[in-house]
Amino acid sequence: MGATVSLPAWLAGVLVLLAAACVLDRLMVPGVRWFIRQRTLRVLDEVNRRLPIEIQPFRLARRQVLVDRLMSDPHVVRATGEHARTTGAPLDVAVARAEKYAREIVPAFNAYLYFRLGYAVARRVARALYRVRMGWSDEAGLAAIEKGSTVVFVMNHRSNMDYVLVAYLAAGRAALSYAVGEWARVWPLQQLIRSMGAYFIRRRDNDDLYRRVLERYVAMATDAGVTQAVYPEGGLSRDGTLRPPKLGLLDYMIRGFDPAGARDLVFVPVGINYDRTLEDRTLLLDAQPGRRRSGALAALGRTMTFIGKNLALMARSRWHRFGYACVNFGTPVSMRAWCAAHSTDFRALDKEQRHDRVAALGADLMAAVGHVIPVLPVSLVATVFVRDGEARSELEVKARVAELVERAEAHGGRVYVPRRDMDYAVTVGLRMLTLRRMVLETDGLYAANPEEGALLRYYANSIAHLIPADEPPAAIPFTAVAAPAAAVSAPA
Repeated sequence: MGATVSLPAWLAGVLVLLAAACVLDRLMVPGVRWFIRQRTLRVLDEVNRRLPIEIQPFRLARRQVLVDRLMSDPHVVRATGEHARTTGAPLDVAVARAEKYAREIVPAFNAYLYFRLGYAVARRVARALYRVRMGWSDEAGLAAIEKGSTVVFVMNHRSNMDYVLVAYLAAGRAALSYAVGEWARVWPLQQLIRSMGAYFIRRRDNDDLYRRVLERYVAMATDAGVTQAVYPEGGLSRDGTLRPPKLGLLDYMIRGFDPAGARDLVFVPVGINYDRTLEDRTLLLDAQPGRRRSGALAALGRTMTFIGKNLALMARSRWHRFGYACVNFGTPVSMRAWCAAHSTDFRALDKEQRHDRVAALGADLMAAVGHVIPVLPVSLVATVFVRDGEARSELEVKARVAELVERAEAHGGRVYVPRRDMDYAVTVGLRMLTLRRMVLETDGLYAANPEEGALLRYYANSIAHLIPADEPPAAIPFTAVAAPAAAVSAPA
């Protein structure tokens, strides 16, 4: 009984590791899970009492449950069988492929991460880079949304900062489920974004099986009342103008909508604008005809260069925030009311008829989004120099901006005036453009820099639909942007 057993050092080490793994598996991991679950439940209880739009049970289900539910959906089962027949692949291979798509798409929402970590990060990042403002909101229309409705925020897409900015400003209303493109499918960003409730989509994948799986997930989430946020343009605006809507996700949401059903579907138009878009020069480079899109490594290099220049400015105490970032929330569009006004039931339409009706709805929604895009100082001042070719004094610029503001407001545009002082607004916009050398100042006169014509047009284009031109814009040549300039921003 008292005999000594000798073990090699390596074997003793293995036994210690196994014992530690057992302790973690049986004691530590369950305890951590219990702790996180309790914190999450407290957060859910708090936010559901506070938020006008509650978090639906569908989002709280375990991810594996949602994947299994999606895989057992009759439409997905049928699509999987069709895929096996058309490709000649074994059925189990087709099922595995569909399950891979399902796991790629389905999010893993965590309320604690969203409202404690995600909100805090979004708030700090947005306010560190911009002077963030909620410009205008149709509070009466938002308050009138019927309880239990599925709410979808429909937005223009100016920058990748849109995700951060809108999530921060909408956090007092709802927890958003974004449709996120392939750019975010990198480790560890992918796991973090999925835990925030976002679902990934492949915008250029023409695989019919993938499209069916995505369609059914979007339809399931919509039917369950999940609050979503989509960019109908399908990507960032390359020249500053609103792009025509892509109708795929919109079609998935409304294809099975029942106008007489218990749950309404409500689209909330959201307009976003910036005094400076972080990706402006890169977007203009991508817009050049015949130019090949740069790879991920080149994009990363430009991003790191941009960050490095801004860090250098910070080190010399010369860095300033990138002006104003503003968001407007427009009047909600009820699908019950829209279907009644257009005598439409999407469930009864064939493919061609449905496509026409979805296109009409998409046009209406994009018009509503364009109507609430904020008119900001830089956009106004840039419009002056794009439309007027001659050099102007600061007083003349202010007079011309005042005319543009009157015309924008006459067309229903929402003008954001910092400090409610138009003189200050023009000064801020002019300062930003001169610091970035988009506008040159000589002997008290300001004129557009011909080498930055493309960039000036980019910012003027963001509000061009709100201020119809009374004369052809002949002032500035559309000069190609050769390379990113120094990262300089005006204080605002």
